[in-house]
Amino acid sequence: MGIQERKNREKTMRRQQILNAAKELFLIKGFNSTTIEEIAQKAELSPATIYLYFRNKDELYANLNIISMQYLFDRIEKIYKNKKLSCESKILKFKDAMYDTFRYEPLILRNIFHIQLEDALSSLSKDLLDQVNNLSHKILIMISNVYEEGVRQGKFRDGLGIAHADIIWSTFTGLVIWEEAKRKIDPCKDFLKATLDRAFDIFCRGVVKK
Repeated sequence: MGIQERKNREKTMRRQQILNAAKELFLIKGFNSTTIEEIAQKAELSPATIYLYFRNKDELYANLNIISMQYLFDRIEKIYKNKKLSCESKILKFKDAMYDTFRYEPLILRNIFHIQLEDALSSLSKDLLDQVNNLSHKILIMISNVYEEGVRQGKFRDGLGIAHADIIWSTFTGLVIWEEAKRKIDPCKDFLKATLDRAFDIFCRGVVKK
């Protein structure tokens, strides 16, 4: 291994070290209560080193979001390209992909909502902001295309695909927020999966063309 290759490998490992530390603290303390100094301490690095990799805390948060969104994108794309699945089956599997992503990466919704705030957006680099927007856009477009394909096949009611993609996404995010809020009051109650299944069942029944 050459010197430059070793340096690049060490840089990649250090960056992941920072992301892992930030993710753990954000989950425990939340974004606002976590400081760069605490992230540095958790990662066993200096605050100055953190700033060599990330301009600010918002940028760190957005990078975690990109990892989550990429995971979701890969799941959605695999379902989208499966020609053996019907349009209705794809929508139900989209729901499963969203749920699995949330369980795999519970920070995903906090990240998405945080970076949509004006103050957060203004602190991100254009390249990073473009990455976030592009992934979100591609996911919604795939969901939209599946709905419109269902319309063309005469299976779904007429309507804009992107509007229904927004409904699907907002149903998922809204229920996650609501169910997680209730679970904080009583950790023994976890009805997210059952509630999501019921919500998407109602959605599919509502859009099917009689």
